[in-house]
Amino acid sequence: MQLKNTRLSLFFLAAFAIGLSAQSKISRIEPPNWWAGMQNPKVQLLIYGEKIGDLNPGINYPGISIERVIKVKNDNYLFVDLLIEKTAKPGTLQLDFSKDGKLIESHNWPLLQRAPGSAQRTGFDNSDVLYLITPDRFANGDPTNDAMPGMREKPNRSFPGGRHGGDIEGIRQQLDYLKDMGFTAIWVNPVLENDMERYSYHGYSTTDFYKVDPRFGSNEAYRQLASEAKAKGIKIIMDMIVNHCGSEHWWMKDLPCDDWINTWPTYTETNHRKSAMQDPYVSTIDKKTFTDGWFVPTMPDLNQRNELMANYLTQNTIWWVEYADISGIRMDTYPYPDEDYMSEWTRRVMEEYPHFNIVGEEWNENPAIVAYWQKGKINPNGYTSQLKSLMDFPVQMALAKALQKDGNWNILYETVAQDFLYADPLNLVTLPDNHDMPRFFAQVGEDFGLFKLGIAFTLTVRGIPQIFYGTEILMTSPRERNDGIIRSDFPGGWAGDKVNGFTGQGLSKQQTEARDFLKKILRWRLRSSAVQTGKMMHFAPQNDVYVFFRYDQQQRVMVILNKNESVQMLNLDRFAEMLHGVSEGKDVLTDVTYELKKKLELPAKTPLILELK
Repeated sequence: MQLKNTRLSLFFLAAFAIGLSAQSKISRIEPPNWWAGMQNPKVQLLIYGEKIGDLNPGINYPGISIERVIKVKNDNYLFVDLLIEKTAKPGTLQLDFSKDGKLIESHNWPLLQRAPGSAQRTGFDNSDVLYLITPDRFANGDPTNDAMPGMREKPNRSFPGGRHGGDIEGIRQQLDYLKDMGFTAIWVNPVLENDMERYSYHGYSTTDFYKVDPRFGSNEAYRQLASEAKAKGIKIIMDMIVNHCGSEHWWMKDLPCDDWINTWPTYTETNHRKSAMQDPYVSTIDKKTFTDGWFVPTMPDLNQRNELMANYLTQNTIWWVEYADISGIRMDTYPYPDEDYMSEWTRRVMEEYPHFNIVGEEWNENPAIVAYWQKGKINPNGYTSQLKSLMDFPVQMALAKALQKDGNWNILYETVAQDFLYADPLNLVTLPDNHDMPRFFAQVGEDFGLFKLGIAFTLTVRGIPQIFYGTEILMTSPRERNDGIIRSDFPGGWAGDKVNGFTGQGLSKQQTEARDFLKKILRWRLRSSAVQTGKMMHFAPQNDVYVFFRYDQQQRVMVILNKNESVQMLNLDRFAEMLHGVSEGKDVLTDVTYELKKKLELPAKTPLILELK
């Protein structure tokens, strides 16, 4: 498989390279290739080179024609719309560029054959548990790419905000560890080129949308990771950003047109007023500042209202799905780009891959704000979304508050009870933490009992769970946000590490117990139909005990979360409608079987996950 993919990659890269020599006027053609048999028969080429605006493109290939040529203000760009008929066969197209009837130069552009079943690929779903990885901080599988010639930022592992050397190869080498733990999908923070001066390890300042950052590996290495993961039953979820790019992106030095990015008379940051998208009384300036304001000066805000920009971003998304054979997308800052564009972007991706899944980031505590963006939601302002899944930040924040010393389960119960706001609450991604907030173990005051309660809840409540790398070994951080420390190196990912989280060498007793705890639930969850896709019924918390059930025709599971510092007696009469005909329950975590009669003794600050019999 690796040899086949390598040959394919070399084929289209070599074909594309013909004509793109140092003597060429044209230096870029994006996308670098396309595929026959796509649902949408059109593809738009962005062609960049010195004063090519006065060249006329031509093509002579069966089943492919030029439908439109678009010339923009900057004559270093051409945009060419190709129509690919169903009769078109894979092969190498020759794009000719002429002036006044004279051929100036030619370029080869590959049309590839889609992999069998590509359009019918299955995205991540409720059967999965996502493992979130920041690649620079997970494992350094190839130290030779830590510093790359010509790239601005060099490695500095002693600097929390610097590059530490983790890469795609490091993830690939640990696929067996992740499979053994019971994870079935990996959400990898962005891997595309971020050739910025500093603080670019996180990947959210893209400088080339078609190129993996060489310090992480190569396009082929990313594709090989997806291929090997798939063979092990693990899906790859690609982290994407269409809201902004990095200020060192190649086009920032020579923009195609004045409205390629959102500009202001003076630098203007987004106001982060997410309610502006739903507010019936919102002012035009507040809404514009939210969507068109920049995140930071080094992240130019892209203008998706520009038809060429919009098409570029959408095609780039589809290109990566097809090229790398990924199984899902996590879209960064989903509400910040133009909302109509986001609906159309999602529609076009799902048109090509109807069984795919995309989760959007809408970081808001209010379920009504998050629900606005989900497909099937009837919104008062008439906005129609096509997005299937969202990160469940309301439940994450409620969980963190519930587990504070002065908190209780009621806030979590009331938040889950607002699931009526969502079109599909089962398609929410639940999480105890992620790469943008203090570590969950820190959020609960490094209290191991509270940690286990929160993890048990996340892995059994409705939705699709996501776990941040290192959570399984109690990686921690300050209680206040500090990104460089939150995204600390996974121990054992670098040669010479004294502690190895992958093998268990050097872990404390509590860390080992935490890893075994997650592994036990994760591996059980793989075969639990009730937890994956069953219905849910919960009961109002009493005496700081929260009880809910997951159930279907094959299985019933009772989850009991006792936050108390002492043993509690749980009266089972309240749960009669779910315990009817049940005599006992076996705890998934300890394999202890409990008789379920009148009362049940609950261990202090401990979760019980009972399979009912």
